[in-house]
Amino acid sequence: MKRRRYEPQLLPLNPAIHALNSALAIPKRIPVTDTATGARKAALIFIFITVLIDILAFGLIIPVLPLLVKQFAGGDTISAAHWIGIFGVLFSAIQFVSAPIQGTLSDRFGRRPVILLSCFGLGVDFIFMALANSMPWLLVGRVISAIFSASFTTANAYIADITAPEKRAQAFGMLGAAFGLGFIVGPVLGGLLSEVDLRFPFWGAAFLALCNFVYGWFVLPESHPREHRSAKFDWRHANPLGSLKLLRSYPKIWGLAAVVFLINLAHFVYPNIFVLFADYRFQWHPRQVGMVLGVVGLCGVIVQAGLVKHAVKAWGERRALMFGLCAGVVGFTIYGWAPSGAWFLAGIPIMAFWGFAMPATQALVTKQVDRTMQGRVQGALSSLMSLAGILAPQFYTGIFAFFISTQGVLHQPGAPFWAAGLLLVVALGMAWRFARAPQGVPQPA
Repeated sequence: MKRRRYEPQLLPLNPAIHALNSALAIPKRIPVTDTATGARKAALIFIFITVLIDILAFGLIIPVLPLLVKQFAGGDTISAAHWIGIFGVLFSAIQFVSAPIQGTLSDRFGRRPVILLSCFGLGVDFIFMALANSMPWLLVGRVISAIFSASFTTANAYIADITAPEKRAQAFGMLGAAFGLGFIVGPVLGGLLSEVDLRFPFWGAAFLALCNFVYGWFVLPESHPREHRSAKFDWRHANPLGSLKLLRSYPKIWGLAAVVFLINLAHFVYPNIFVLFADYRFQWHPRQVGMVLGVVGLCGVIVQAGLVKHAVKAWGERRALMFGLCAGVVGFTIYGWAPSGAWFLAGIPIMAFWGFAMPATQALVTKQVDRTMQGRVQGALSSLMSLAGILAPQFYTGIFAFFISTQGVLHQPGAPFWAAGLLLVVALGMAWRFARAPQGVPQPA
């Protein structure tokens, strides 16, 4: 059978968008929407590498951003902590707004230009942050990072485009593995670069992001064919409130979206209190904390890259999701109760199986909607994740402070982990009700 040549076609657009699409549209002999397995696999590998490099770039600056903030705060730790809280909440708030916009843009103009523009924007922004000479300018750079890093929304939509429904959980698991691998390697590299200069990790992050852009420019095919794109950019679904209304158009997705929100709200216990908890409960030094996080990340990579596909094939998405949530509940219970560091470490392999939950949920969501809506739905889910990031800091630090103070009814520094476990219990109930494969792809009301 003769293969048809892929020739990008452009709809009548305004000149700026037309120029952008013309510049970013590279002819490919085999579109990823063809039945060619090799093209699909190459596209999946690219998205994996894209997410990995993006996470590596962000991981590079994890060890040094707080130190740079402290430097701009005149060395005052209390003031630095205040500013770091502002940075974290603002970052999540910006993503809450920008994620559905990027998802809607990808539905209208294709995944490729949105992903490449994001890679380029992040690269330029990391250079901006490396050159920032004051706290306000560093904060501006962080806001720009939040805008462009919302491309993970488009990456998820890309996965939905190029993979068969029964293989999406495995593909989303690979993305989860990229996150885990990036957060293992990135902070280590960032720490090494920071020994040369505090600004070097930002330059390293910029280099990685721009390499990603160049790599994608020559390799990445478009996954969202023009005949399946939205006729126009829909502002109703591009704003976060409108995107949440879109989720409500699909009753079963609304329930699964609640599961996504609760999973992410539970997950935010790690970045918000783990370091404080480990120091207070076990007297672990930063090096020990880094090693433990490395073990957590490694176990997560093994589960999401190697075991998710087998679990989904054997059990289906629903059972894999339920099993993952149960593992998370048990793991958080062990974390909160652990009387010693050894007991905490014993909970890590159990907790790793929580990694089944998110890929299975994402796969079930993608099966509920038509391909023309994938970007907008993924944008709405990313907004929910960002909303969890806005709410989590005060939630977990407040619980931790209360249960180690004299005001607490009992002294229990592990209480935040128990709170996270309770959130997963609620998620388990929602999943039991809504995590069922659809009989057909419904359309929004």
